[in-house]
Amino acid sequence: MKIEEEIKQAKFSSEYQKAFINILFTSSWLHSENAAYLKKYDITPEQYNVLRILRGSHPKPLMLADITGRMIDKASNATRLVEKLRLKGLVKRDICENNRRQVDITITDKGLKMLGKIDLSEASWTAILAKLNDKEAKDLNRILDKLRG
Repeated sequence: MKIEEEIKQAKFSSEYQKAFINILFTSSWLHSENAAYLKKYDITPEQYNVLRILRGSHPKPLMLADITGRMIDKASNATRLVEKLRLKGLVKRDICENNRRQVDITITDKGLKMLGKIDLSEASWTAILAKLNDKEAKDLNRILDKLRG
């Protein structure tokens, strides 16, 4: 469905304004789809992002600032996210022996297993993008990278 139909706006001041609104709308739509998919694992997209970051550094622990710097949504409250994941047994927080002010955060085996389950169903999860062929997906990635660069 075209963006004009989705938001019931027939005219935009320019193609740039239309693209801007289209990107914002699509981002929100993808986030909602992602949240619905991850709900069956009892985690949010932001928590999933933290788990993936920690898996990427595993077994090396990360500090909170490292996690925050790698997050998709920089405005997320990483402290709160890590604590919720800790309460679920998906991450572990340890005070560093060399520096008592430093907290090392690692993913647990339970967290790794959960990500493994999510990975197994990734094809069905990313099927939402199957409307694009490989070239279109590559072009979209190139355009989005160019926009941010």
